Amino acid sequence: MTRRRLVLAVILAGTVFAGRPADETAAQAKPEGEMRWALYVTLSPVWFDPGEVVGQITPFWILYALHDALVKPMPGNLMSPSLAESWTVSADQRVYEFKLREGLKFHNGDPFTAEDVKFSFHRAKGSRILHDKVREVVVVSPSRVRFHLHEPWPDFMTFYGTMVSGAGWIVPKKYVERVGDDGFKKAPVGLGPYKFVSHTPGIELVMEAYEGYWRKTPSVKRLVFKSVTESTTRLAMLKRGEVDIAYLLEAPQAQEVKRDPNLTLAFSGGIAVFFLDFLDQWDPKSPWHDRRVRLAANYAIDRQALSDAETLGASKPAGNHVPPTFEFALPLEPYPYDPARAKKLLAEAGYPNGFDAGDLHQLPPYFSLGEAIVGYMQAVGIRLRMRPMERGAYFALITSKKAKGLCVCTSSLYGNAASRLSEVIPSDGTYAYGGYPDIDALFKQQAGETDRKKREAMLHQIQRLVHERVRYGPIYQYVWPSGVGPRVAEPALMLINPYPWSAPLEEVRLKKP
Repeated sequence: MTRRRLVLAVILAGTVFAGRPADETAAQAKPEGEMRWALYVTLSPVWFDPGEVVGQITPFWILYALHDALVKPMPGNLMSPSLAESWTVSADQRVYEFKLREGLKFHNGDPFTAEDVKFSFHRAKGSRILHDKVREVVVVSPSRVRFHLHEPWPDFMTFYGTMVSGAGWIVPKKYVERVGDDGFKKAPVGLGPYKFVSHTPGIELVMEAYEGYWRKTPSVKRLVFKSVTESTTRLAMLKRGEVDIAYLLEAPQAQEVKRDPNLTLAFSGGIAVFFLDFLDQWDPKSPWHDRRVRLAANYAIDRQALSDAETLGASKPAGNHVPPTFEFALPLEPYPYDPARAKKLLAEAGYPNGFDAGDLHQLPPYFSLGEAIVGYMQAVGIRLRMRPMERGAYFALITSKKAKGLCVCTSSLYGNAASRLSEVIPSDGTYAYGGYPDIDALFKQQAGETDRKKREAMLHQIQRLVHERVRYGPIYQYVWPSGVGPRVAEPALMLINPYPWSAPLEEVRLKKP
């Protein structure tokens, strides 16, 4: 593939993302102070390694601090050139070449080169489809790398340059080879705005500003992420000034923040959609195999009331698990709340007195949502038991394909309608317990379709069929309240819309004393 056959696909980013002139770097103020977050789950060391990202968005809490990517979502540009200054695409759409930013060094002093890009891609576990589509990665020079695809694939940059996977986030090849994967999780080294200082399992992660970060010197010297699983405790810590931002407050604590003149209530979200997945629907002997039963479960739920109770009404009732802002999303109305119709459908399906539906597997830590859904189901005769479990155990069970009953699942996979559908709808999806041959064929066909209008028609058809067959029960597009303390000048929530947490972390600021 000669240079002449390459056509420019993306030009250099604007000056807001450009590297800094030397005199500007010298003039920037030194990072100062410490900013603390109360997180609602326990941090896993697995999240310290971009290569371990598998479908969930929470690891990017850490990635946006410690690491950097060739291309990543940033304010105003959801596919922003970062470690790559620019990239080109061949005329036949089979070759992507990245021009890397030169002169960068990892936190340990190792130089950043194309070898690190190739190494990071091959060790990334998060996207099987990405690895299946890429034929080879070629290091052209220390500052250029080429990805050769087997065939044209319009979603290459969606999977590589957003948060669909961690494959585009770069780790230092020499260091990882020296310390091993386990050693890397204990002492991660990256290219991001913050350096790893310490991790106390179950307690906190401490990071310190990396003043050599290419984009800008962080304002805050030290960041501390504290694991605090109880909403009441997160609020208490915020009130006492022990943390500056308390993520994900439950409704009573959010109301308390709203009444406190020293605190600020902030809403963020929009990327995740909660949905009911009928895990047993593929079993002909299960009541859930009957479309009428699945439809009854959808009519049994008052989505707006759930939003009011769980998120002060901020979450939007959903008829699709693809967010409406995503490319190729099909607008679908949420199911109305109609318990009488639900009971009628159950009777028609042969269950006039309802039935025992087994377990409800609720994504932690949203157990009050699960309890409310159990109540709605009980009211129409669908009897469920909620089985609370720790977050890691929950994901291990769901991905094992051995869970029975119902799941209150969520998808927060970035990108477009195709990437969002990919882990749930095709038969071989990470969270799919079954599928439909015609939808599988359509999904495979759209993946290679380079005509945008034809591809959109196919993806709309997939979403329409999923809705008609009541494949699942979308609940709401999740938007939640967090509390912000009085010391914070910029929490950086939703700067990257719809990424819902503080990012980019070099933008967070404390008020001047």
